[in-house]
Amino acid sequence: MKPTTFVMLATLCLSAPLALAETEHSLQTFEHAKAAITHGEMGHASVLVEHAEAALTHAEAAQKAEANPHMAESIVHLKAAIEHGKMGHADIATEHAKEAMRHIKMAGR
Repeated sequence: MKPTTFVMLATLCLSAPLALAETEHSLQTFEHAKAAITHGEMGHASVLVEHAEAALTHAEAAQKAEANPHMAESIVHLKAAIEHGKMGHADIATEHAKEAMRHIKMAGR
């Protein structure tokens, strides 16, 4: 095997797990943000917070694996959703969760 072929193969093997991890985190971010919105629309601020916190954890992991300006913006809105949800402002928290979702979707493009 040529040295350049080996280097390319090694790079692919090492980066594939990162891509899979980033994809899994992005999927989990999406699912938890969706659940946060659903509960927020029902006025369940505390459950919205639980899902927004889980979404935030996954969004930060996805952002760490591969920086993306839309994922970064989703993190800003997830934090705002958590902050307002903890204050019992389900309506405002839901709007932030929806904005986070919009950026999560754009990050996946």
